[in-house]
Amino acid sequence: MADLLVYRAEGEAVVHGGDLYGFTVTEWRLPATYPPFAAVLFVPATWIPVPALKALFLAGNALLLAWLVALSARLAGRPAPLPPLCAATAFALWLEPVFQTLLFGQVNLAITGLVLWDLTRPPGARAKGLALGIAAGVKLTPALFIAYLFLTARRKEAATATASFAGTALLGGLLLPAAAVDFWTRRLFETGRVGKAWIVDNQSLQGLAARATGTAAPGLAWMLPAALVAATGLFLAARAHRAHGCDRWGILLTACTALLVCPISWSHHWVWCVPLLAVLLAEGRTLLAATAALLFTARTMWLVPHQGDLDLHLPWWQQVCAAPYPLLGLALLAGAGLALRRRSGGLPGRRPGGALPDGSQLSASSSSASMIR
Repeated sequence: MADLLVYRAEGEAVVHGGDLYGFTVTEWRLPATYPPFAAVLFVPATWIPVPALKALFLAGNALLLAWLVALSARLAGRPAPLPPLCAATAFALWLEPVFQTLLFGQVNLAITGLVLWDLTRPPGARAKGLALGIAAGVKLTPALFIAYLFLTARRKEAATATASFAGTALLGGLLLPAAAVDFWTRRLFETGRVGKAWIVDNQSLQGLAARATGTAAPGLAWMLPAALVAATGLFLAARAHRAHGCDRWGILLTACTALLVCPISWSHHWVWCVPLLAVLLAEGRTLLAATAALLFTARTMWLVPHQGDLDLHLPWWQQVCAAPYPLLGLALLAGAGLALRRRSGGLPGRRPGGALPDGSQLSASSSSASMIR
């Protein structure tokens, strides 16, 4: 649980007035990488002895996984009675991103749960967007969902999320002014501080490009594709929302886009595989769900040589094994684009709100079943 030890050290830095971004801990010399607001939230970790803290985090992450499974069922429009919920949670423990989250003592399940809980609340729910902003205040990547809300004309929710996110930055600045200035003007742009972008642990476009080109700094080889994927992914997510009248695929495509374009997306960041599998199963895409489940349990990135700088010298066939998640993400975006194009071509003159030209209605569940083929 190396990451948990970093969180605890961040809390200690807040309590004792230390340099939040000047320390390293564990044998891997890991630094703090989150905004000051996150460090404030980690203060309670300093009140508990390390062995007890590890046990508490393990149990807490198991409960958060069950919560994420229940939220995934809600996203998929399916009930989640207790026996299937427990069985699905037990299975999800074997998914590599989930397993790695528990192994490192990470907060991915909490962040994903906050985002999914907020976005699956009913339209007009009180303070909808608040939890999303808080999640973005801890880990910046969820901020892309704010853009998704704007693109789908939910300005009130987007404004709430933006204000919430800004509030976390303001609170961090008030409590830790020096650390806030350091983070927002310097540390935010030091992606190498998070870790080596080219190692197989990094399942983002940058990691894929670095290993494919054999260079530790791929530069434009990943920046240009990342910009294109960001624009395309958000466009497809917004279009999916409009086409189906629900957030099911819009949320998943936005999450996939965020994971792809983030400079570093460690394999354990891909816990969004849980709602992805739930939606595929709910829509009867059994073969696709089985394929995705196999991919997220196969751990192929750990089977290729990755000691030292061997990650930069992989033959072409090992490149595929070293980048299963970004390749799946790109395939998901491509499949969504083709499905949406066929859909728009197959339903000429379709009216907003799911009404067909003859005045009948197309339900969200039946329409979303044609989303991914």
